[in-house]
Amino acid sequence: MRDTRLVIAISSRALFDMAESHQVFEEEGLSAYSKYQIEKEDVPLEPGDGFTMVTKLLNINKMLDGLPKVEVILLSRNSADTGLRVFNSIHHYGLDISRAAFSGGRSPYRYISAFKCDLFLSSDASDVKQALESGVAAATLLSSSKDKQSRDDLRFAFDGDAVLFSDEAEKVYQHQGLEAFTKSETTSAKTPLSGGPFKSFLSALQSLQGEFKGDTCPLRTALVTARSAPAHERVIRTLRAWGIRIDESLFLGGLDKGEFLKAYGADVFFDDQQLHCESAKSHVAAAHVPHGVSNSNK
Repeated sequence: MRDTRLVIAISSRALFDMAESHQVFEEEGLSAYSKYQIEKEDVPLEPGDGFTMVTKLLNINKMLDGLPKVEVILLSRNSADTGLRVFNSIHHYGLDISRAAFSGGRSPYRYISAFKCDLFLSSDASDVKQALESGVAAATLLSSSKDKQSRDDLRFAFDGDAVLFSDEAEKVYQHQGLEAFTKSETTSAKTPLSGGPFKSFLSALQSLQGEFKGDTCPLRTALVTARSAPAHERVIRTLRAWGIRIDESLFLGGLDKGEFLKAYGADVFFDDQQLHCESAKSHVAAAHVPHGVSNSNK
C-alpha cells in the first residue's frame, strides 16, 4: 500500500538563494566556499525560488488533525559541515524540515527512492535528469522574476504531453506535423495515453486533496496545454481512465502560456520544453522537466 504522505525533496539551492556562495565556489574553489559558509553559518540565507512552495506545503500539516501528511526533505551536495548554515536557515524561518542528506559534492539523487519521494526539485539539471531516469518526478527550478504570491493556497500547474502524459503524441507532432498529430489524436480519442513522469505526483496530490472537505482544500491543480479541440478529448478521457480529477484545464491551442498561468496564480508550473519555461518564468515560478522527445537531443 502506498505511503499516504506526500514527500517532496528539494535541494538547498532551490530552497534558499545561494547565488553569492555558489559564486565563491565557482570562482575560488571548494576550500574558499567551505570557509565562506562556516564564517557565515549564523547568517540566515535569503529565501530561494522554492521557498514559498515549501512554506505552503508545510502549512498544510497545520490544517490537518493527526499525523503530518506532507514531508519536505533536504537533499544537498554540501557536506554536513558546510550544510550547517542551511539547517540554521531552516530553523531561522521555522520550517518543519528534519530529514536531510548531505552528499559531500556528489549527486544526492541516489537517496530519493530511499526517502520514498514523490517529487524532487533542484537547480542542478544533471541531478534532475538522473532522478527522472530512476523513475521519480523531478524538475529543474528556474530562477524567476515573478512577484511572490500572497495567497495561502498552493497551486500547481502542469503541461500535458511528456509531463503528465507520455511523449507518444508529442513525437507524432514533432516528426509529422500538426495535421498528422490532430488526425492521430482524433482517431485515438478513446485510447488513454500512457503515463508520464508526473502522473504519480499528480495522483499523490489528489490523495492529499482528499483529506479536506468541501471548499476547505488549500491545494489546486491545473492542466495547461497547447492542445485544443479536437485533441482535447483524449486528454479528458485519459484522466478519467486514471481516476484522477484535475481542478482546472486550459486548452490554449498554441497561445503563450505565461499570461494564463499568471491569471491562474500558479505557484509552480512544470513543462518539458525549455522555451515554454523561459516564457512562463516572468509570470510564475517555472520548473523544467527534461524528459521526452523535446529533450532527446539535448
